[in-house]
Amino acid sequence: MSRQKDLSTHDAFLDTLLRVPQLYGARISPDGRHVAWIWAGLSETTQLWVAAADGASAPKQLVADDWDCDSFRWTPDSRAIVYGRSKDGDERLGLHLLPLDGKPAKPLTGDRPDYYIHGGQLAADGRSLIFAANVDPETGAEIEPSRIYRQDIISGERHVLARPERATHSAPLLSPDDKHILYVRNDLDPGGNQLWLTEIDGSFDREIVNVGAALKADGMWSPDGSTVLVVAETKTHRKVGLRRLDGNTIDWLIDDPERPIADAIWPRRSAEIVIEETRDARVVGWLLDPKTGKERLFGPYTDGELTPVGPLADGNWLAWHSGARYPARLVRVALEKSGPRILSDISRHPTAAIPSPSELVPAEEFRWKSDDGLPIQGWLYRAIGEPIGTILDVHGGPTGHDEDAFSVDPQYFARAGFNVLQPNYRGSTGFTLEFQEAVKKEGWGGAEQVDIRTGAEALIKAGIAKPGKIGITGTSYGGYSSWWAITHYPKDLIAAAAPICGMTDLVVDYETTRPDLRPYSEEMMGGTPETVPDRFRERSPIHFIENIKGRLLIIQGANDPNVTPQNVSDVRRLLDAARIAYDVLIFDDEGHGIGKPSNRKILLRRIANFFAEAFA
Repeated sequence: MSRQKDLSTHDAFLDTLLRVPQLYGARISPDGRHVAWIWAGLSETTQLWVAAADGASAPKQLVADDWDCDSFRWTPDSRAIVYGRSKDGDERLGLHLLPLDGKPAKPLTGDRPDYYIHGGQLAADGRSLIFAANVDPETGAEIEPSRIYRQDIISGERHVLARPERATHSAPLLSPDDKHILYVRNDLDPGGNQLWLTEIDGSFDREIVNVGAALKADGMWSPDGSTVLVVAETKTHRKVGLRRLDGNTIDWLIDDPERPIADAIWPRRSAEIVIEETRDARVVGWLLDPKTGKERLFGPYTDGELTPVGPLADGNWLAWHSGARYPARLVRVALEKSGPRILSDISRHPTAAIPSPSELVPAEEFRWKSDDGLPIQGWLYRAIGEPIGTILDVHGGPTGHDEDAFSVDPQYFARAGFNVLQPNYRGSTGFTLEFQEAVKKEGWGGAEQVDIRTGAEALIKAGIAKPGKIGITGTSYGGYSSWWAITHYPKDLIAAAAPICGMTDLVVDYETTRPDLRPYSEEMMGGTPETVPDRFRERSPIHFIENIKGRLLIIQGANDPNVTPQNVSDVRRLLDAARIAYDVLIFDDEGHGIGKPSNRKILLRRIANFFAEAFA
């Protein structure tokens, strides 16, 4: 109880952290005069905000209700936004049209449908709505593959434009001239993507880019709609090219195994393509002239990272500015010979109190080698004061990565007295394509878990962590990794685990998850529970609960459609039968992750006290 009382002294700091607005998904209006984004943390829901691109006025909240804004797109005339909303984390999006002139939003599809919608773009005619949904057009039943739809928002009539054979978890993209729709298929292999093109009237549907059945090709439109910007995988790296609609070849602009290309974007009003590299989980931005092939660095910038978004109407650029001690913000940037210069903060909330950099803990690079000699990188946040212990904070995905960016969890844990390591295990993005693909060699529960274990051992060897005082937590795949660690490693190495929405039985996860997500599990595991049953069983922590010697806190969102609550109910039944003690924390109004600020305060306080008690 004394430890709990000690940690409660940090509640005020936690309140401050939870009030920092979290920015997502910035988009510049087609005319370049406004910027919209999603803000979390200002209320119990994520909401849509907009600001003038010149920074002359404070941001304005467009929607204030008890729904979450999950995604959005500008209409071609820049006068309205199509946004998708859901409730309590169920991910069942309904699309709505919201004018910027203050008129009420108009529903375009029903809220909380019995299927999942991807995208939502309105054509210039003001009637044609383009989206993908895993719903059978004849029966209305939910199916695994998503269909590409055009819906007349006046009559409500829907037309199927394309019928992929397998599920795809991406949004179709309407061309700037409203003639074509670009989308991806993975009919040939769950690990690959091919680019397809269909006409808005459904007159044709054909493949336009295929770099291999098990390789991914993604794309976006050029500003004039005549060309598709392609980012495609090879066996060793990603390359960037242009595929004109009036030809059948691709002009590869960048094809260099030494360059860790992450993405390429061709913003409106820009003669240059934005190239994003990620080197050791740090973003490096370039501007590429597609006519000359010349590139210029978008940087350098000393305090935090500066990542380009696109040009604004006045010729200046919009960019993200972020860092572990710099909460993400959207800034106007002038591109000068000496480098980018920040002109103003477009997304500055008029009342939010942002902690100063001196109040926040920096993210230090921490490196080690896994058992097979592969170099692994992570971010270390050192405890303020005498450490209580160490927390491994594992990111989800696994195709994601932690970066030098502000996050509430490690800042609070460090202030509460814990060292925090965020490991970027193999399978993480942010490094090379080879590093990302390495997780597939053995499937989930393989070498990437060894990377996490050796990270804990490296902390002990470096004198940062102590045996018996290391815990692990994380959401989604981070939750799975937490389950894996507590069921496979000794208490001296992992003394406690707090998995959040983590998979316990990979067969149950495959069978009960969103139908449109199953191909991802198949890709990662090298097959289905029917084709590789032994691998699914061997990599499911539920079959190893008898090994649990440390403390366990199970955390779950009751509405999670991704890692469903059956993962928890099944493992609890076995834990009870084996008389293995555990704690449980269920949030009835959350889905895949715990997002509401009031719930996050409960969550983080509970985890901190849980680990403090386990290490005592």
